[in-house]
Formats: sequence, C-alpha cells, structure tokens
Amino acid sequence: LPPRPVTGEAAPAYAGVTLEGDTVSLASLRGSVVLLNFWATWCAPCRYETPFLQALSEEHEGSGLRVVGVSMDTGDPAEIVQEFIDEYGVTYTILLDPEMGGMEIYQILGLPGTFLIDRDGTLRWMRYGPVNESDTEFLTALSDALQ
Repeated sequence: LPPRPVTGEAAPAYAGVTLEGDTVSLASLRGSVVLLNFWATWCAPCRYETPFLQALSEEHEGSGLRVVGVSMDTGDPAEIVQEFIDEYGVTYTILLDPEMGGMEIYQILGLPGTFLIDRDGTLRWMRYGPVNESDTEFLTALSDALQ
C-alpha cells in the first residue's frame, strides 16, 4: 500500500477522467488551491455535503479554488454520475475513477474523503468523512491556503 497522506507534505499524485474523456491531474492544477473530494452517488453523506462543496466552488472560484469531485462509482458510471450532477447543479470539476484507484492512493476506507491541497501541491488539511459549513478547522485551512 502507498503511504498514508500526511498534512504538510506533498499531496500524493493523482489523476482522473472527466465525463468528456479528458484526463485531469493534480499536477495540471498546480497554482490553484485544490479541494479534492472522493465520493460516490450511493453515498448518503456525500450527497449531504455536495451543496456545501458547490457553494464553496462558487464563492471562492475567483480566488483560485478548484473543487474536484472524484466519483468512486464502479462499472460504467457516466450516466448515473451525470444524473447526480444535474440533480445537484454541480458546476465544479467531476472526475471518474471506476477502478477506485484514488481510494488506495489516499488510503480512504469509507467515503467521503476530502483533501485540501495548496498552490504548491502541499496537503494542508484532510478529513475522512463529510465536511460542512460549521467546520472551523477546515474553513481556517481554506482561508489560509487561498491567501
């Protein structure tokens, strides 16, 4: 197994594919603050946190935040993921990882898992489990990363 991600160290390299078939890697997003969120359509806590992630994306896009949601739906997930995007009005980047490679790379045992990566590619904050608007530790880390 790869080593568990550690805050203050480089975020593990990762890439996924968009619904359009384009590959997006963390390396390609260097220079932006990235909120990397691993989720699945069948995951109730993931559904609960999606509107908050969408609000963050809209609020901080101009400051250089890129919210990237990575679907862990297996098989041929494009259709159900598109339905989810439509249902929740998601405009941030959604990637598909039907092989669930991100679960291993980021040592995620249960979804969701969220990782805040600064402009230099350093992992600044992470959470196994849902994140919400009352999470002051997260909001502080996000604010610091965006400055």
